Amino acid sequence: MLTTLNTAYTDTNAADLAWALGREPLPALATLDLELSGARLELRLLGASHQVLLDEEHGSCSETVACIPGSSTPLPLGVAKRVGDWEYEFAAHVEHLTEGQFAGRAQELLALVADHPNGLAGVFPGSPHAFTAMLAQYHEGQVQWRTWHAYPQDGQLVATRSRVGVRMPVAAL
Repeated sequence: MLTTLNTAYTDTNAADLAWALGREPLPALATLDLELSGARLELRLLGASHQVLLDEEHGSCSETVACIPGSSTPLPLGVAKRVGDWEYEFAAHVEHLTEGQFAGRAQELLALVADHPNGLAGVFPGSPHAFTAMLAQYHEGQVQWRTWHAYPQDGQLVATRSRVGVRMPVAAL
């Protein structure tokens, strides 16, 4: 699903993004509710930020990547944590692109997400290359999602990848 976000572009650059687990739902500009093999997932666009809310029989989890006032947790390159009965993994990468590269990459990503049944993308008014996009899937017992946060004024594209799966007991291995 592709939507135009009815707000001004507020996040200033990739360095302003912070990561958090367990935050309460924040006000969203667009949402997409999904059911993936028994897991309920809500993809939420918070301007040039995102939040994912996951609810399943083994518990619930929320991930937020946003400009969070007062946060002391900058966007990490990688995280691996136990969250209840789950193993949670997060990775982030900042791509630095020229103006031409950025336009091509923006078109490619928006085309990928716009018509995907598990995709949500929001474009900001005034710039077709200022967007936030999310794509989710269920694969081999894990819920996975990818996100892209575009900062065309700086030629920065922040890509994140997350996955959550039930921790396997040692005896089962």
